[in-house]
Amino acid sequence: MHIHFQDNTQTVTAENIDLLQNILLFAANKEKVPQEAEVSVNFVNNQEIQEINRNYRQIDKPTDVISFALLDPVEGDVGIIGGNIPLALGDIVISVDKANEQADEYNHSYERELSFLAVHGFLHLLGYDHMNQEDEKEMFEKQELILGEFNLGR
Repeated sequence: MHIHFQDNTQTVTAENIDLLQNILLFAANKEKVPQEAEVSVNFVNNQEIQEINRNYRQIDKPTDVISFALLDPVEGDVGIIGGNIPLALGDIVISVDKANEQADEYNHSYERELSFLAVHGFLHLLGYDHMNQEDEKEMFEKQELILGEFNLGR
């Protein structure tokens, strides 16, 4: 899987990007995502994610992570036939401010929180959600399993 990183905050270290690259590749392998798939991960501050949250979800406050899946099926869509066009899964937007705040709040490392948010956002791109108890249980168990197997469990 190809992962594109964009740090609008200029605060995310190369080590953090390597960590997220590795855990997202690990998660993609566990979920059997094709190698030619693409994902973008964007790092923003609370002000920028609040604007995104307000514009796309009509919630005027900062959040920790937002995902924009590009493969949500739409009735009547015609699939692409032939060619080797990369499978663009979508975009993950992470607030580094929230990641820092939540790492302190949950008493774990910033790296663990960034990884949690990246995996959470990635699972959303794959169609997982937490709109009801059953779906939430499935998604949260899956993300904790991935983090645990990657030695970033609680």
